[in-house]
Amino acid sequence: MATARRALLVIDVQESFRKREGWPGWSTISRPDIAETVDRLVRAARERGELVVWVLHEEPGSGGPFDPANDLIRPIPPLAPAEGEPVLHKTSHNAFTTTDLARTLTLRGITELAVCGIRTEQCCETTARIASDLGYRVDYVVDATATNPIAAPGADLTRPEEEILADPETLGVRDIEERTVRALHGRFAAVVTAEDYITGADRA
Repeated sequence: MATARRALLVIDVQESFRKREGWPGWSTISRPDIAETVDRLVRAARERGELVVWVLHEEPGSGGPFDPANDLIRPIPPLAPAEGEPVLHKTSHNAFTTTDLARTLTLRGITELAVCGIRTEQCCETTARIASDLGYRVDYVVDATATNPIAAPGADLTRPEEEILADPETLGVRDIEERTVRALHGRFAAVVTAEDYITGADRA
């Protein structure tokens, strides 16, 4: 069912992550096909006449893959904003604090959000929490998010990737996702699947 009140937030599905060196690299991402999954959501949103909002993370002056000077602050293909779709650039983890996202949504009469992107427990979860506190109805499309394993605090990240992954203190991607699901569902968001969103089952 179409609703002009809902927007799809596509958060940080950008080339920066694919070009990032060191731990954690793209080789450890939970869903390397994240762009294809998100593209299906985008096409469904457009077909229903819902707004798609693109949010990209940048770290000016950092010299790394999130520095705008390195030309990596752009969506991973096949993702591409359509004419008229807002493209916002943030420097905080959540999509609200350092952008005019709230104003953009208010001007368009948006009251409901669907969240997807990178990373599951970081920028996506944080955005969902703040959106809920701001009064938006939030759908968190969990299998249209991706993340990396998290090493234990103080872990030696100069070790080979295989050693970090094998370390029992490293938090795996499935554990991260499950923690996010339990933290969000029924509190800050309804946790739904990409198929739910595409078919409209999340509107039931």
